Amino acid sequence: MRILLKSNSVQLFPQWKMFGPEPILTTAAGEIYPPLIFWKGLITIPEYTANAPQTVAAGQNVLLTETPIACNRGYVCHRDGSGIMTLRGITNQCRARYRVSADGNIAVAAGGTAGAISVSLAITGEPLNSATAIVTPAAVGDLFNVHVEAIIDVPKGCCLTIALENTSTQAITAQNVNVIIDRVA
Repeated sequence: MRILLKSNSVQLFPQWKMFGPEPILTTAAGEIYPPLIFWKGLITIPEYTANAPQTVAAGQNVLLTETPIACNRGYVCHRDGSGIMTLRGITNQCRARYRVSADGNIAVAAGGTAGAISVSLAITGEPLNSATAIVTPAAVGDLFNVHVEAIIDVPKGCCLTIALENTSTQAITAQNVNVIIDRVA
């Protein structure tokens, strides 16, 4: 819902059409509120990537080396080259809710043995069973595309760290990894 309170705002955004007179909000004392424009969805959804192949040891995080789109509100913190992202509970509600999705290509690393490998979203170092992807390559170096997603609640005023973790018993190769974090509430 958009409320435009000044005629010049319609001139700035001609694609927004209003029907009837423009609303003017006043206080009980008759004071007119300053002009405001309410926009829905101004929060930028951050994206973190790692395109080059990297070897990830068992129990370690996939390192995210680029930030094509950063969070413009400070809800998500990340340092390039780190595998950890921090979700912040900045909200007026009892919790902030995020949708975290990660996808990429994984394979058994050189020197390993063909068998089941897996990655999982981890919250504060603990892998989520509901956000785990398991594949079984027939040969070392065979790439599989995986996708994991989870809804994560962060209590008001708190922070949680998340990562994409290798939950296999051996090293894997991760390539073209993409993590997107969407603030949904």
